[in-house]
Amino acid sequence: MSEYIMVTGANIYGYKNYLYWIITMEKENLRCKELSDFLKTRRARILPSQAGLPSAGRRRTPGLRREEVSQLAGIGLTWYTWLEQGRPIHVSSSVIESLSRVLLLDRQEREHLYMLANQPLPVEIPGYEGTVNPIYQHVLDNLALCPSFIADPRWNVVAWNKAACVIFGDFTRMNARQRNIVWAMFTDPYFRQLYTDWYHNARSLVGRFRSSCGKYIDDPWLVQFIDELKTASPEFNQWWILHDIQDDSGVYKELRHPAGGILNFESTNYIVPDSGGLRLFVHVPAPGTTTAENMRRLVENTV
Repeated sequence: MSEYIMVTGANIYGYKNYLYWIITMEKENLRCKELSDFLKTRRARILPSQAGLPSAGRRRTPGLRREEVSQLAGIGLTWYTWLEQGRPIHVSSSVIESLSRVLLLDRQEREHLYMLANQPLPVEIPGYEGTVNPIYQHVLDNLALCPSFIADPRWNVVAWNKAACVIFGDFTRMNARQRNIVWAMFTDPYFRQLYTDWYHNARSLVGRFRSSCGKYIDDPWLVQFIDELKTASPEFNQWWILHDIQDDSGVYKELRHPAGGILNFESTNYIVPDSGGLRLFVHVPAPGTTTAENMRRLVENTV
């Protein structure tokens, strides 16, 4: 009798596992079917012209063709066809991001696609829109001899003082990309002339940038920014792949200004409270140098 009970118990245990497997497979099939239908409907609504393709010629169905989506997204046609057929295949976050871009998905649709693909939504590095709190601008303006600015987590300068414009360029005349600290360091010839030891400072900046954005490494903006900068700058490409990280607490900078000569600064930065990750960067004239006097002359002579 005891052997019969043991066998029966084993059978029951196996039957429960079998039921669990059946239910799991049914859920997986439903998820794949939802993903398939979602991709088909979004593909059908995209005009060829919206994707930068010629619209000439008759099409049997509206929207883009499968091969066009796969080509634009940089994935294999067979792989994409399997997705639209609802096959239970694993899809990486990079594929989902490419499809989101090609299918012109808005934020809510993109999140839905990640959910259907059973992929965690990437942690996005926050940008900043609008103007900073007037109190913070007042702080900047009162740091008269200290080139200072506020940057968002993407290292885009969003507020600055007159001294910063004197040293680093007129931010009011720059677009958003030109006001990015990392982009400017590696693409603007002025910065190569400004830093007396550009290679040391630029490599240090790569380490500080990587350290600050590590938790956002799969953010779409960051991925595209890094790819574009690696193409634009051989030095950035060379140093980025080394994976060096560096503390961003304080940096000594020696600059060679075209009108002010050699300027020495102690550079520090501080988190701006309740601001969504903004940082205040302050360049204080180094004691024992003529930097403060030179800065006063530069600021006073600048309209």
